Amino acid sequence: MNINIRLSLSFLLFAAGLIGFYFLSAQPTVVRILVFLSGTGFAVGVFWTTPQGQQIIGFLNSAITEAKKVVWPTRKETFQMTLIVFILVVIMAIFLAFVDIGFSYIINLLLGRGN
Repeated sequence: MNINIRLSLSFLLFAAGLIGFYFLSAQPTVVRILVFLSGTGFAVGVFWTTPQGQQIIGFLNSAITEAKKVVWPTRKETFQMTLIVFILVVIMAIFLAFVDIGFSYIINLLLGRGN
């Protein structure tokens, strides 16, 4: 089957599931969801047979492989880094407060509103 036909078919199956979900608004929600899931399930199945689907599968497999290589920090390391961030935020807040007070004082002196 031609690639463009398969892509079009997968799009149409997805659209059919979506339209069926809204068209069956008088039906119970479970029926509507089953219609939507069956349409999208068939759409995904057809899409996987296309080269674009194979590229996505390859990309996802590579992403999962790379995610498994991640070394997560221990609980102690996480606590230490969080504490360092909090301390730096407090230090920066104090520094910026002094800078703001200093600029306010200088502007008040320049405008003649100083004591």
